[in-house]
Amino acid sequence: MHIVAVRFLRAFWVKNPDSEQPLKSWVDEAKKASWSQPAQIKEQYRSASILKNKCVVFNVKGNDYRLVASIAYHYQAVYVKFIGTHKEYDAIDAETVEMEV
Repeated sequence: MHIVAVRFLRAFWVKNPDSEQPLKSWVDEAKKASWSQPAQIKEQYRSASILKNKCVVFNVKGNDYRLVASIAYHYQAVYVKFIGTHKEYDAIDAETVEMEV
């Protein structure tokens, strides 16, 4: 998979150093993946939540952080739409959130 907007993850782990290694691991695993349907993501990440609009919520660092991504299966692309704490995640609509530039 090609990951779009990795820079947002980098900016996040600079502010939250304890998230750096778990996010780097997620990036590495996602890059090696070739998901073609949501079930494949659930096989790899049992705690992931599949939402409408091809969005997926990943739990990072034991659910300390949440990562929302939109998956374009046909293009093998993952677009990072949100990364934040569990509390920050609770304040957004994961199906419509967009990363603020």
